[in-house]
Amino acid sequence: MNLHRNVFLVSLALLTFALFFASCATAPDNKSTTATTTVTPPPTQTLTLLPRPQRIVDLMKSRGEQDQAMPVIKIASPAKDAVINGSTVDVKLGLSGDLKGYMPHKDPSTGKGNHIHVILDNQPYEAYYEINEPFELRNVIAGKHTLRVFPSRPWHESYKNDGAFQMVEFTVKGGGDAAKPTTTNAGQTMANNNSSPTPKPTREGKDMASSTAGALDPTKPLLTYSRPKGEYKGEDADPIMIDFWLTGAKLKGDGGEYRVRYIVNDDDAKYIDKWEPIWLSGWINGKHSVRLELIDKDGKPVENGGYNTTTREITVMK
Repeated sequence: MNLHRNVFLVSLALLTFALFFASCATAPDNKSTTATTTVTPPPTQTLTLLPRPQRIVDLMKSRGEQDQAMPVIKIASPAKDAVINGSTVDVKLGLSGDLKGYMPHKDPSTGKGNHIHVILDNQPYEAYYEINEPFELRNVIAGKHTLRVFPSRPWHESYKNDGAFQMVEFTVKGGGDAAKPTTTNAGQTMANNNSSPTPKPTREGKDMASSTAGALDPTKPLLTYSRPKGEYKGEDADPIMIDFWLTGAKLKGDGGEYRVRYIVNDDDAKYIDKWEPIWLSGWINGKHSVRLELIDKDGKPVENGGYNTTTREITVMK
């Protein structure tokens, strides 16, 4: 009896010891325990090429023959190599050619319409809608400048016929204060140099950011960046068009030797081989950079005053 009792007590002791050892071995070590959290990866953007959006196709049909027009544009002012005293540059243009009803004008109900893209140096273009009224580049700083113009459709696709692009170089003396606009708080323009302080009537125009012309050679190939630009909302946010003007060069798909390379953000470079707009779909909300470069047959950027490689930042808000 005592023997059985002793065996039972020894077995119980061994079992208790085993359970205690197991509990010590598996007890959590607060010092070595690390908390885990679930991190949602940021959204990724994959852009794909699309054909011309149907809403643009429908709009073209409603415009009659306008999109077959061959507008010819001339810069009447500033004149080639003109010297302008003061910070305001008056832009005057002439429009001719086979217009087929094309005429710059803004529809008050939509805020859109045919217009002219006006580019000072290599800044983003400004839209000029009422070509028979004065247009002003305000607060232009002293120095040499380049002005480029070409006609555009309401959705900012440029006309690409011969004569639709014009460029002049001019020089400003005096000029504006790069840190201060030359408009009053009512939007009226005040001349900074060699002019009366009397406010001018409100005119279509734009206060220009500080810039001067690059060392541009008009005999060399020139890529003029047009779109994309600015903010994109609603139906305009996807797809988004890339468009440009090309002077003195032909792309591979048009029988030439050049290519246009485009890079969105830091993605892989892609190429445009025909001089026509493309539409990219798949944009996510936020800021994006778009770079266009003119590339020669050896895959090297073509230098011309710094204008053939241009980067713009756009904002997408769907």
